[in-house]
Amino acid sequence: MAGGWSRDGAVQDQIDASVEDAVQRARRSLPRGPGRKLCAECDEPIPEARREAIPGVRLCVSCQEASDRASVEHSGYNRRGSKDSQLR
Repeated sequence: MAGGWSRDGAVQDQIDASVEDAVQRARRSLPRGPGRKLCAECDEPIPEARREAIPGVRLCVSCQEASDRASVEHSGYNRRGSKDSQLR
């Protein structure tokens, strides 16, 4: 349901491209290389199961959760704004 002069499916194509960009950005942010045995932040041991599940892991679960919360709080996206404010 594209409007104006855009072809049918153009809006969905934009949505698909945005999702693909987000997936690629997330994949690029994943750690690579050998994982650490001790957390880079708190020096606590990182469990073997976590190191096997996430190649290149650098943080323990607690430090990773704190890092994730901090990155969401400062992501720059206005997730609470009204739809009208996002369209301006």
